[in-house]
Amino acid sequence: MPVKNIEIANVFNKLADLLELEGENPFRIRAYRNAAISVESLPQDITELVKNGEDLSELPGIGKELAIKIEDIVNNKEIKLLKELEEKIPIDYSTISRIQGLGARRIKRLYDELGITNIDELAKAAEEHKIRNLQGFNEKLEEQISDEIKKIKERYNRIKISTAEKYALPLVDYLKEDPCVQNIEIAGSFRRKQETIGDIDILVTCEASSSVMDRFVNYEDVERVLSKGPTRSSVILNSGIQVDLRVVPEKSYGAALHYFTGSKAHNINMRKLAKQKNWKVNEYGLFDGDKFIAGKTEKEIYKKLGLPYIEPELRGNGEELEAAAKGELPKLIKLSDIKGDLHVHTTLTDGRNSLEEMVEAAQKLGYEYMASTEHSQRLAMAKGLNAVDLAQHIKRIDKMNSKLQKFTVLKGIEVDIMEDGSLDLPDSILKELDLVICAIHYKFNLSEEKQTERILRAMDNPYFNILAHPTGRLINERDAYPVDMERVMKKAKENNCFLEINSQPARLDLNDYYIKMGRETGVRFAISTDAHSVADFNYIRFGVAQARRGWLEAKDVINTRHLEALKRLIKRR
Repeated sequence: MPVKNIEIANVFNKLADLLELEGENPFRIRAYRNAAISVESLPQDITELVKNGEDLSELPGIGKELAIKIEDIVNNKEIKLLKELEEKIPIDYSTISRIQGLGARRIKRLYDELGITNIDELAKAAEEHKIRNLQGFNEKLEEQISDEIKKIKERYNRIKISTAEKYALPLVDYLKEDPCVQNIEIAGSFRRKQETIGDIDILVTCEASSSVMDRFVNYEDVERVLSKGPTRSSVILNSGIQVDLRVVPEKSYGAALHYFTGSKAHNINMRKLAKQKNWKVNEYGLFDGDKFIAGKTEKEIYKKLGLPYIEPELRGNGEELEAAAKGELPKLIKLSDIKGDLHVHTTLTDGRNSLEEMVEAAQKLGYEYMASTEHSQRLAMAKGLNAVDLAQHIKRIDKMNSKLQKFTVLKGIEVDIMEDGSLDLPDSILKELDLVICAIHYKFNLSEEKQTERILRAMDNPYFNILAHPTGRLINERDAYPVDMERVMKKAKENNCFLEINSQPARLDLNDYYIKMGRETGVRFAISTDAHSVADFNYIRFGVAQARRGWLEAKDVINTRHLEALKRLIKRR
């Protein structure tokens, strides 16, 4: 079975984890992590590239040494260094390191002194109070570890939507090759574009259910068949994801798609609405007694119930039905509304493509502009820029813009918000920029009051434009830092600052709840990719989906504006 890009990325991440435990050079560790990100985001299939004899060292973030390791993984399903390290240090570092307060040194100490290799052993040691007396630990940290383990176990059964996509879409393409298949759609939380997915539900209509079911259970990535029947089969993929395939009659396809898309609350409210008319709605259709009224399409079900079509991303707790009945549903933003990306990194700091390559990729997407926003000096590991470096970069961008036609590179920076709320670079250089993105990259453990005041003070700087990844969370890895978002949003509106919707699948920050709160507060947003490679530009679809879940329209997002309108909008001085 061919090795998938995400599996190669997982190997590199595991290798980086184990090298970190060994106390290896941090730049070597970072190289493996960057390679993992690069491989996972590649549009090409790495296995095919190896098979065709392509030079992998030409890929972004992949040198000759890493190219050889990729070939080893593809051809031999392993690399010697990883095997040696796993035998030497059998620790599930990627899971344990998600617990706040546990870095490489502490994890190594837990292994050396208590033999802890996984999260279950860690939970038991905390329960038995064996951790608090170790050097570098205490009772409070032990209690924190127990709390964090509970949170992690709650998340365990859900994967990021980007990961689900990498497994679900190839499977759908494979099933489409069966000539019997007429309609096919992924339903459930995947279709509602939730941040994380529990399992994958696929619906099809087809002429011969036995044909598509046979094809489904014989898919090359199936590890185990849970059940197989004429209308429903369930399998577990090698990745551990459960996939259910349902074959439904064509006349009930819309009803089944609606029912299995959910959410549960939306379906309950739809049933209540039907009941008011003495009808019933379920996965087979809309019925008046035994009489079938509608069900071939979702639109006809909504129409019969006196409602306009409700987009899957809006199907939530019932507010959408009230808005639909009043004719107040938002005209949701679309991917085609985006005119440019306002958060982009290059090889000047920690990106994997040059400025020229990023500009070329943005132009191919039909964008009008792109903001070059390198890290500021505090992020030394990311080669952050000081004021002198940034001044030189500004000149370089000016020179580039003088040659570009119908495209503009905006001069920007992603500047750190310091603990006291000041910015990492002086106003004397910030005033030379078109755009200043401000971000918190450290001191996540401040109290809610201190963290909130930190952001509010930063927003008083006249050159502050956008608050990047506003809650600092990493999905399934790190919780949001405590912050009073209501106060932040009010300040943003007062000071003409904007909040970022970061499209990186590991972030998707802000979440849909805060986006909707911001919309109601009157705040506007920037949907950006935080791109570190040309492939990352494609993440914009996740940010747009997140915005749609937060009920945003194009007018709520600043980078739906043409360039001159955008410049007028962000000007504060």
